[in-house]
Amino acid sequence: MNTRFRRSALFMPGSNARAIEKAKTLDCDVVILDLEDAVAPDMKVGARAAAVAAVRHGGFGARELVVRVNGLDTEWGADDCAALGRVAPDAILLPKVSTPVDLAIARAEMGGTVPLWAMIETCAAITGIGALTASAAHHGLTCLIAGTNDLSKEMHCRPDVMRTPLLPALAAIVMAGRATGLVVLDGVCNTLEDGPVLAAECAQGAMFGFDGKSLIHPAQIGAANRAFGASEAQLAWARAVIAAFALPENSDKGAIRVNGEMIERLHLEQAERLLI
Repeated sequence: MNTRFRRSALFMPGSNARAIEKAKTLDCDVVILDLEDAVAPDMKVGARAAAVAAVRHGGFGARELVVRVNGLDTEWGADDCAALGRVAPDAILLPKVSTPVDLAIARAEMGGTVPLWAMIETCAAITGIGALTASAAHHGLTCLIAGTNDLSKEMHCRPDVMRTPLLPALAAIVMAGRATGLVVLDGVCNTLEDGPVLAAECAQGAMFGFDGKSLIHPAQIGAANRAFGASEAQLAWARAVIAAFALPENSDKGAIRVNGEMIERLHLEQAERLLI
């Protein structure tokens, strides 16, 4: 069982030294130093060096430190993987992963056992997601992130505020991840303000079963932490379920009554996860 919180995973430009330092003070669970979309071509090499230095120097506290490399079909991708593989951040995030072959190539470039995270942002990734996640253990894949902007572009769809065209893909990502024990993170929200649009999208992601949300601005952290964290009501429910199953008379029961609800042992597992 995964015991680490990933409610909020904030992308920060790997080329921006001030942003990297600021990330060490923010209330996000994961910092993702981005070498891909957030970095101009003429700054790619310098951003790689800055990310390597950031991993070596540390200082991110309890925050998980992940680096998103450039695609392996670019002139920077292979060198990114090799350089980051040597310094071993908490994970290396691969863009536009579509097949197990993409994972195999990346693992060969970086070597070692650094966990891989994958952006799921192509139609091929969605239609072949079962094969992709089935290979996760072999290649060291531990997390999927929905790349909703790139997926929308490839689908030629026009998402509304409820992301209606993307809902089947989001469900597929969650189900495939859960089937193979992977962490699953929702895609970014393009509305930066901590207001109703962001709150609704975070709530939707939590409802779908994502562990957290990828973010593009520090102002989004609070909404994600609220949506993907446990409420007081949920924590009270969890404590009641655990206490009820701990009673001697319930030790051998598969289902019991708690506060007017029929509770099974699968609910006990959910309660225990909430209180980690």
